[in-house]
Amino acid sequence: MQAPVKTRWWRHEPALARLVRDLVAAELAAARPGRPLPVPSSWPPGLDLVADLGADSLDLMGAATSLADLLGFARAGMEDALLAQTGLADWIACARASLAREDGVLTFRTSGSSGAPKRCAHTLADLWREVDELARLLPGRRRVLAAVPAHHIYGFLFTVLLPQDGAAPLPVLDLRASSPAALAAQLAPGDLVVAHPDFWHQVAALAPGFPGDVAGVSSGAPCADATARTLAATGMRLLQVYGSSETAGVGWREEAGAPYRLLPYWRRGAQENTIERGDQGFPLQDRLEWIDAERFVPDGRIDQAVQVGGTNVYPAYVAEVLALHPDVRECVVRPMRPDEGARLKAFVVAGEGVATAALRQELDGWIAERLSPPERPAAFSFGPALPRGPGGKAADWIIDAWN
Repeated sequence: MQAPVKTRWWRHEPALARLVRDLVAAELAAARPGRPLPVPSSWPPGLDLVADLGADSLDLMGAATSLADLLGFARAGMEDALLAQTGLADWIACARASLAREDGVLTFRTSGSSGAPKRCAHTLADLWREVDELARLLPGRRRVLAAVPAHHIYGFLFTVLLPQDGAAPLPVLDLRASSPAALAAQLAPGDLVVAHPDFWHQVAALAPGFPGDVAGVSSGAPCADATARTLAATGMRLLQVYGSSETAGVGWREEAGAPYRLLPYWRRGAQENTIERGDQGFPLQDRLEWIDAERFVPDGRIDQAVQVGGTNVYPAYVAEVLALHPDVRECVVRPMRPDEGARLKAFVVAGEGVATAALRQELDGWIAERLSPPERPAAFSFGPALPRGPGGKAADWIIDAWN
């Protein structure tokens, strides 16, 4: 039986092309940090991944694997279709052919902000159910302006499916090549801006005036209450969506500091720190303070232990100890990638005017006095800001690329 027309999102060529471009760009950037790439929205239809972007066989294999996993090429019997091609148009055509055979499930990957990236499968029916609810909260939209990639679940929901929720697809404009300072000049009544908290923070710092009937969405990380209040004062209706790659959207709010309201098909889980949909339970990354059966407030992340030398250690605690050093402005701690080792690593943003070489030496003594050997990071990287992905969420880093 053929699926309803609404579910065949991939027949809309701009949406499918944007998803493929964004995924390939992200994979190429991750494979070789520091390699300059043109903004995906500027890639011409005739682009060749090898000739124009310098991709090699390993780059192609990584990108092909990720795209095939996201769209379910194996379920369509097309596992090897991409590696025989190097043209962007060919990859888009392969994606379309695979989805024409099987499009019922998409598998997104977490950003790895609390460990190694994880595969998260969602049925298309569940994703459309969420979009239907969100569309009711955002009526009258005429355009979507996107500052997030389409291949992550947040971007897919709001820049691929939601624009196709009405009678005709809405145009989607890419904001990633322009400055947040230029946002107000690009807006018109009926616009929806899909962005992440860092983007909104930069917009709010400029305190622009917005046209009437403009809405925004923020997700992927907490949006500061001060940012949300500033945007509201300057005419932006901001919808904050709470969720994750594992759950998709769980709840929403419009007022800064207010509790989130559950989307109607979710309920509080019987087990602590879980949420339920139908007969399925999902673990949460945050502790939730429940106001009542329909409203909640996030109450801090649940620290996850990792093993180092057979000992449970807590990266978040190690980061807190490092952050106590007076010359450390910010830091984050993660387990090393498998190819980097089996210890913890730290990324440190030094205070203003602090020499990182001197700080590195000081941190050895600092952690020796305060942390057990398994807890001590074995590699330190330094930079002007903590690593973040295109959606503004915390991201992993490669040690050699920052040392």
